[in-house]
This record gives sequence, C-alpha cells and structure tokens, in this order.
Amino acid sequence: MTAACLKSASMNANAPPPLLIGCAAGFSGDRTDAAGPVVDTLIARLASGPAGQRAFLIFETLAERTLALAQLRRRDNLEAGYEPLLDAMLRPVLARCLAHGIRIVSNFGAANPRAAARHIARMARELGADAPRIAVVEGDDLSGPAHRALLHEALGAQMEGLRIVSANAYIGAEPIAAALDAGAQIVVCGRVADPSLAVGPAMSHFGWRADDWHRLGRATMAGHLLECGAQVCGGYFADPGYKDVPGLDNVGFPIAEIDADGHCTIGKADGTGGLVSEATVKEQLLYEVHDPSAYLTPDVVADIAEAEVKPLPGAPDRVALSGVRGHARPSHYKVNVCHEGGWLAEGEISYAGPRAEARARLAAEVMRKRLEGLALRVDLIGALSILGDDAGRMLADTPDTGLRDVRLRVAATHAERAQAERLAREVMALYTCGPAGGGGVRTALTPRLNTLSCLLPREAVPVRFELLGAEALA
Repeated sequence: MTAACLKSASMNANAPPPLLIGCAAGFSGDRTDAAGPVVDTLIARLASGPAGQRAFLIFETLAERTLALAQLRRRDNLEAGYEPLLDAMLRPVLARCLAHGIRIVSNFGAANPRAAARHIARMARELGADAPRIAVVEGDDLSGPAHRALLHEALGAQMEGLRIVSANAYIGAEPIAAALDAGAQIVVCGRVADPSLAVGPAMSHFGWRADDWHRLGRATMAGHLLECGAQVCGGYFADPGYKDVPGLDNVGFPIAEIDADGHCTIGKADGTGGLVSEATVKEQLLYEVHDPSAYLTPDVVADIAEAEVKPLPGAPDRVALSGVRGHARPSHYKVNVCHEGGWLAEGEISYAGPRAEARARLAAEVMRKRLEGLALRVDLIGALSILGDDAGRMLADTPDTGLRDVRLRVAATHAERAQAERLAREVMALYTCGPAGGGGVRTALTPRLNTLSCLLPREAVPVRFELLGAEALA
C-alpha cells in the first residue's frame, strides 16, 4: 500500500461517523405531521448506528414573501413575526428530540428569531422537558432605518419613494456551525440560505473549514435535496400514468446521510409513502439551479456539472449523490427588499350551459370597457389562464371552443385602493347587468408586496449568533 493510500485509510478510520439530517418542512404552511415519522426514523438509526453518530432535524419555512408577511405581523405584535405554525410543527417532537440528542436547526425565526426562541423555551417547559440551549442567528435583517443608506447605495434610484416592508440578506452556515460548536441544541435563524440549514450542522460535526470548498459544495447539494421537504420523495414529481408515486397521501419527508467528505445518500422516513429514486433526486437536484456548474450560495459555489446519482443496490428508497465539487464562495450576499406595491383586485364569476364561453368572453369585454384606465388580466379558468398573458392578447387570439362550464377571472393592480376597488364593484354588477346566467361571484382586494434584489459586500452584513440565557428565554 502506498503512503498516500495509508494516509487516506488512516483519515477515514479517524473520521467522525456519517451525519444524519432529516427535513420536516419545505415551506411556511407545509404539513405539520411530517416531523413525527422523520424523528422516529432518526431515533431508530441512532440506536443502531455507530458510536458518536449525530442527528439533526431541520425545518425550512421561508420564501421571498414570507419574511415580508412576518414583518407585517411583527408590526402589529412585537412577540409575533416568526413561523405561524411553529407550535404545530415542533411541539409533537420537541421533547423526543431533546431526550435523544437530536438537535434542531431552522429558519422559522423569520422576522423575529428571539420571540421564536422564547416560544420554544415555553413549549419545552410545558412539555416537562429540560430547558434546551437555544441560539439565535442574526444579521440578516436589514429592514431598519440604519440600513437605508446601504440599500440606497446598492439600489440607487429604485429606492426613491419605496415603503420598505422587509430587507434581508441570504446569509450562510458559519454562524449556525459556531452556535452548534458552542453547545446549542436548537438554532433559530431568520433568512439563511436554504441549503445552509444542512451545511451548518455538517461543518460543526466534521470540523470543516469555511474554505473547504469541495466538501461545502457537496453538503450544499445535500441541503438542496432536503430543503423542499417531500419534493424529493415524490411529492412534486407525481404525474399519474407517467410518473406514478405510491402512497402520495402519506408522502414521506427526506433524510440525508452525509459522510466526512460531504458525499450523501438520500432516503425518506420509514413507514411513509412516496419514493426516492434516481429520477426524483435528479429533478430536485436541478430544481431552481440556474447554472449547474455554478450554483451560487453564501457558503460556496456548488458545481454539479459532473455529479452522479445512483440508487443503492438492495436498498429501496436510498439514492447516492457523488461527483459534486465546490468553488470559492461569492464576495457578496444577495439581498431581497420587499416593499408596498399598491393593491391587487380580483373578481370571479361562473357561466354554465349552452354558449357559456361566449357569455364569459362578453362579460370580459364589458369589464374592459367599464374599467377604462385599469390594465386588466382576464382568464377563462379551465380554458385559458395559466397560459394566458396580462395584456389579454392570447384571449383575443384564441377562438371560442364552446365550453359549457367556464369561470371568468378578472384582475388588476393599482397604486390607489379606490381605483382597485372599482373592479370588485363591476364584477358584482355582472349579476344583473349581464350577460345572462352569471353566478358564484367572489371578489378580493389584497395589498401587494413587490420585490427588488441587490448585492451587498459580505463585510457590510455582520452576522452573529447568541446563545440565549435563562433571562432572555423567560
């Protein structure tokens, strides 16, 4: 055996055992019963696994609008602003996680990580569990007045007149790893990048450096496979007769096993439906990836151009990912700025029976003439909606197909509420002002949130963690 082989064998022998990471949510509003089977499976694998093996449970509950909505809730209540389903998601498994040493990392802190931490501490007391060591990760929130000059420098004239609701940087895994190294059992984050929820635990468990690009790239793609919850287990994959998925009503949530070099195997919670296959993993691997050779994250630029996805022989629902590389991370953080964007008015009315589509089209024409000055989006739901366009050109160019069951949807946006409200009144008036046979009117008026994105130098966004004491969690 060569010296290089001896060294490699020695390093592998001394490496920590593989890390287990289960995901129990892929977005805010995901199913609240997902964590139970994931935690049951993690406990069973810890019991049968090697000494020193660790397990984590992650919840990914943020999207671009989620933070803005959370900031609005916090404006009304200083103890709100975190994931609304936090209690429903976490309470059923919190005591078991603490008892079995399963640590929890999530971005369910949203706009108020400290309030989320206090709620989790109360939850633990109510469950009779030992007080958990909870850390919060901060620095992503750039919504305050102190950050306006920084955002103005990045966005320039686009900032003029904006009524900002939220501004958040997509920060990375380093503060999560540091919090875990400091002994945190639960790490509550705001806007960290989705894969970083898995990269942080891997950095802490294996002791990786922040510039160990290949390992970070591999762990990032493991986190990417986990981050959308049941998608990789057949959820978003299912298409009857073409891509059949068994037991979709009880679709499982994923569990990754990551080794010391960052390579991973993806499976799912025991006793659940769905499937993990070469195809489901490939679909999720490419999901939202703009450039397979340069997937930009705050931790690393991941490169899956030469990645390989292979089912494990004799192991159903277990798929291995290899061949991922990593390159030096970007010098800047991505920042999303959500701001007030006026009002969205929507109205719907149904037409049925002979010439229903013709009557719906006539109603749309009436609305266009009555609402002069508003740019209308018109959809014939079931005939032309997803493939339509805001200017209505496709509706005008598409012939009447004679449908006998049509629901007309009309929508418009406007900066002034009073102008947007005109649409709701006009749709309601279709009841008696014609055409014939309209019914089932529904209208809605919703404040709009618009988004701008920019880049800020990493040094302009100081990130940190704090391990909260008993007083802070009271």
